[in-house]
Amino acid sequence: MAEQQQVLERVIIKFAGDSGDGMQLTGTQFTNTAALLGNDLSTFPDFPAEIRAPQGTIPGVSGYQLHFGSVNIFTPGDACDVLVVMNAAALKANLRNLQKGGTIIANTDGFDPKNLRLANYPDGVNPLHDGSLEGFRLITMDVTKMTRAALSDSGLGVKEIDRAKNMFVLGFLYWMYNRDMAHTEKFLVEKFSKKPEILEANMKVLKAGYNFGETSETVGVRYRVLPAPMPAGTYRNIMGNQATAIGLVAASQKCGLDLFLGSYPITPASDILHELSKYKNFGVHTYQAEDEIAAICAVIGAAFGGKLAITTSSGPGIALKGEAMGLGIMLELPMVIINVQRGGPSTGLPTKTEQSDLFQAMYGRNGEAPMPVIAAKSPADCFDTIYEACRIAVEFMTPVMFLSDGYIANGSEPWRFPQSGDLTAFKGNFITESNGDKFLPYKRDEKLSRPWAIPGTKGLEHRIGGLEKQHETGNISYDPENHEFMVRMREAKVAKVADYIPTQTIDNGNEKGKLLVVGWGSTYGAIKAAVKEARAKGLDVSHAHLRYINPFPKNLGELLYNFDKVLVPEMNTGQLNSILRDKFMIPSIGLNKIKGLPFSTSEILAKIEELSK
Repeated sequence: MAEQQQVLERVIIKFAGDSGDGMQLTGTQFTNTAALLGNDLSTFPDFPAEIRAPQGTIPGVSGYQLHFGSVNIFTPGDACDVLVVMNAAALKANLRNLQKGGTIIANTDGFDPKNLRLANYPDGVNPLHDGSLEGFRLITMDVTKMTRAALSDSGLGVKEIDRAKNMFVLGFLYWMYNRDMAHTEKFLVEKFSKKPEILEANMKVLKAGYNFGETSETVGVRYRVLPAPMPAGTYRNIMGNQATAIGLVAASQKCGLDLFLGSYPITPASDILHELSKYKNFGVHTYQAEDEIAAICAVIGAAFGGKLAITTSSGPGIALKGEAMGLGIMLELPMVIINVQRGGPSTGLPTKTEQSDLFQAMYGRNGEAPMPVIAAKSPADCFDTIYEACRIAVEFMTPVMFLSDGYIANGSEPWRFPQSGDLTAFKGNFITESNGDKFLPYKRDEKLSRPWAIPGTKGLEHRIGGLEKQHETGNISYDPENHEFMVRMREAKVAKVADYIPTQTIDNGNEKGKLLVVGWGSTYGAIKAAVKEARAKGLDVSHAHLRYINPFPKNLGELLYNFDKVLVPEMNTGQLNSILRDKFMIPSIGLNKIKGLPFSTSEILAKIEELSK
């Protein structure tokens, strides 16, 4: 049969299977290959919270969605064009998200009576044979059988052989989309260099999957997706947690301070600790503490000792760190607190995304304890935003909260990384000799920042502790007038940050108009895509996205007042919306979602169209 070739502008693929089927690895390898070929892309890994959920069941399904194309890509996509399913549960969990007429690639071995029963299909019902998938293009293959056949003489056990099934699927997709396998072959060589029999098995199965596409008479069509028109530069594919870690290293180098990370593992923030532990050659010190409280208390010590001090966590851990954050604010020490948000409250949804910790970041400490709060909008943006968080912390001698979330942390996109010369250096307000007859540890500069005195420096001895400080001297003070003065001084210092950050800009659309969509954090891609689509339909809508949440950019109020209506989409019950209404007295409208899933473009577009009528 003659092979057909089609050029596509964009493709959305969802890889889904049991949590032991290697779908995350398969998706990541296909993503990295797409990035190397110059496609723009966005990904969304989605996996169960349990380390090993019941095999073959719907709660145990692990998924990885990839949207890649020859055009600008802003989200992992709403509905997928291709659904790869390794078993019946994966099909049942994801079929509703497949475009009508989309392609299903199914491993028939995962649709035996046992798997069908575990996926809660009625007895005797098999969706591959009962006509229920008629509206889709169905490609079936017995991946298990063909993997075992390819490795029949390998000497490996059945368990080890079956672990290579995902390579067969990956090889087939490389054939289907005209992709070179070289990147994955290099990855396998590096991963299994000390296990030659496993390396050979994976290579063999990868090629078997490719050859199946080449020789199969049922598939026929191959696709080509050309490179996207990206700005010139050197790119790499990056996940949010990786970008955060690299941004921290860059900040450490540019401010000339060794980096200290005190952390306790928690999903989805742990990868920052793992990543930073690889950078010891850059003066990075990583400390895995026995608990969250010990982690941040070690960070306070590191900041007092003159290090760039960081702690990482998620909502439950941030709650535990609350008292120590207040101590950092009282001491006025530069620290960066990273909160990679997840579904809550309590343990909540550990592997799902949410934006529900904004109130916690703004108000979640006892007493009047404000700190700057900034949020990244995408995986690549984590680099710039964490770098900015470090700058603010060091220049203003204050703890800073950096907000990311599970969607950003585990998602990926192409990142055009900067040269060292492109990054603005910054430095701490260090002092080496007394600033008066007696050292005044809380005497302030034009930023209201106090001096950073390294312990052990002669003549700079001073008190530290959580009790209220006397203005300038730092001595313990119970004077009511002084307490109010110091509370307002610390608040004024945070407000002063607004003089040293950019004014708010419109991301897309006009400076004035009928509707402004205001977002923060990971809603960026979905809002951008929805506003772009709405404007193409002739609707008067604009988009502004906030990086700086406390303090807000100085012109934000003026910008909001330029629009008849303001829409605020958030993955919470309306936290930014409440803050905007409180501060600017505007009747802004919330669009809220709390499902552990990011917004789709269509959800935001529908609300824009409703408000534009």
